[in-house]
Amino acid sequence: MKMNHSIHLATLCALLLAGCGDRESAADTGSPPSSPALDAVFVDAAPADAKAIHVVRTTVKPGDELTVSGLVMGAMAPFVSGRAAFVLGDPEKLTPCNQRPDDECETPWDACCDSKEDIRAGTATIQVIGDDKRVLKTSIEGANGLTKLSRVVVQGTVAEGSSADALVINATAIYVAK
Repeated sequence: MKMNHSIHLATLCALLLAGCGDRESAADTGSPPSSPALDAVFVDAAPADAKAIHVVRTTVKPGDELTVSGLVMGAMAPFVSGRAAFVLGDPEKLTPCNQRPDDECETPWDACCDSKEDIRAGTATIQVIGDDKRVLKTSIEGANGLTKLSRVVVQGTVAEGSSADALVINATAIYVAK
């Protein structure tokens, strides 16, 4: 496995192990980021035939093209600081705390009430890569309205080094539901 993929998989593992707490997001979004490569990935219509993450994660392999849908959730900090990458959670496997009766968790996107097994099975790391095949060095949080708990459809290719335990998708199209 190449070094840059090891970093992405390690980041995914760290994000998946985060739980409820009152810490604030690691990223200060200020104004939404903008770069031509990042702007180009956002689309105005949802790609067709989106599947649930838990359905595809055990059958896809690096290089496969796929379309998945979900919510930005599944970790305390679902956006990777300073990079165009985030955790997408499968609402068929995970439930944000704000959708649970009488739950007043201040970080509903972390899915802390779900088991670690469900979080692992119901999440994927989404990343936007540049021409150099590396994750863009810009935050994606706030771009095109992308925030925690945004409903998203992503079309892309399964990244090299991805596995059933750590699904990583190189996004070619991201639709953010408004």
